[in-house]
Amino acid sequence: MLRPVVGSVELRDDEQEEEGEEELRDGGVPFFVNRGGLPVDEETWERMWRHVARIHPDGDAAGKEIRGAADLPKIPTPSVPTYQPTTTTPQRLEAIQKYIRELQYNHTGTQFFEIKKSRPLTALMDIAKEMTREALPIKCLEAVILGISLTNNMPGVERFPLSFQSHFSGNRFHHIVLGVHSGGRFGALGISRRDDLMFKALEFRTLTDLVREFEGAYRGYWHTLRKVRIGQYVSHDAHSVEQIEWKHSVLDVDKLTKEELRRELERHARDMRLKIGKPAPPSPTKDRRNSMGSPLRGPGSPIRRISRIERRYNGPSGEKKASEPESAADMNGYQIRV
Repeated sequence: MLRPVVGSVELRDDEQEEEGEEELRDGGVPFFVNRGGLPVDEETWERMWRHVARIHPDGDAAGKEIRGAADLPKIPTPSVPTYQPTTTTPQRLEAIQKYIRELQYNHTGTQFFEIKKSRPLTALMDIAKEMTREALPIKCLEAVILGISLTNNMPGVERFPLSFQSHFSGNRFHHIVLGVHSGGRFGALGISRRDDLMFKALEFRTLTDLVREFEGAYRGYWHTLRKVRIGQYVSHDAHSVEQIEWKHSVLDVDKLTKEELRRELERHARDMRLKIGKPAPPSPTKDRRNSMGSPLRGPGSPIRRISRIERRYNGPSGEKKASEPESAADMNGYQIRV
């Protein structure tokens, strides 16, 4: 599934993706998504090489040279960063960014990991684990998911999606990074072909300062920043069934004055801070255990009456005697129902 476009910066069309169209583009050339998982199946593998032949300047010769070589150098596998207790938060974020960059940007024309934004956080974290296990090149949205996973054990660091829409030569481009906030400072993690469109050190006093930094980088490539989409803080619970809120605020940069943009960004920053400390929805298991009776009886179902035989067994009140243990069949049945 493909979508043509012209441009030089790898970006993703969030709007069409959320409408169910997951065609992607990469630097002006449509690219594919590996939907069959890993290891890559034969059909996807051959499709990738055909695509390489179409987009590479040397055409089919480039693929044949690589596939026919018997002495290709072994690519080192990056190690997931580990830290000492004394490692500071900025140092940890730099180590995570270094790891993301060591995976390298994916230029193959086939995205290896399928990312659906509508999936719950726990499913996306499973994909992040697969990324670290396979150590394959990634694109910007994959880097955001990986960044969330690698910062889950850093409760003092809040993470939020930060995406951009820019225009150049009549064409529209999209890009996404993972915004981070800690110790009263903002920064970002991510990957891009352009060094100044991914990592930002944890040194920006306000969200406005961070966004303006990206806006200046876009100007350096003759791109006009048109829209900024900002999500809410992402849960640190890797097993959460919540969905990531990708665009809580959508700002039309070209329609707002600098002061209006600053006010909107600061308003969003306040909204994110207010979300901290609010209890997350309980998991389905806990919800059933705490607020429901037997799973087999709905709220509108009639209450089961105690039979005459049960009253004889349990006594006049219908209560079971504590000294009489439940049979194995009863226990097994209860366990199955739960």
